[in-house]
Amino acid sequence: MFPERLKSLRLEANLTQKQVAEKLNMSQPAYQSWESGKRKPGEETLNKFANFFSVSIDYLLGKTDNRKSDEINLSEFEILYRKTSKNLTEQQKKDLEEVLKEVLIERQKLIEEKKKTGWN
Repeated sequence: MFPERLKSLRLEANLTQKQVAEKLNMSQPAYQSWESGKRKPGEETLNKFANFFSVSIDYLLGKTDNRKSDEINLSEFEILYRKTSKNLTEQQKKDLEEVLKEVLIERQKLIEEKKKTGWN
């Protein structure tokens, strides 16, 4: 499923294998081996493809037909938090953490409400 999804996404973007490879700093033969199914990508490569094509890894692997995950990747969240909080005081970091917790709790409530009402 992965090779087909990779090729489909590339074609949708009107890009050649060489163009994708160049944009992702890899060789065209390496890219071709993933698109043809001769090689299986590791986690780092999967992340590169998912980010480049703005889809979830689960979509790339054929685990879902939903292109974008509703859930934020924990590592993405950590990176965002670190970038956002790096110049803050300890108190500001604590305040930020509290606000983030509140936002996540509210978001989870909305998701649960959507599930109950059948609204997607």
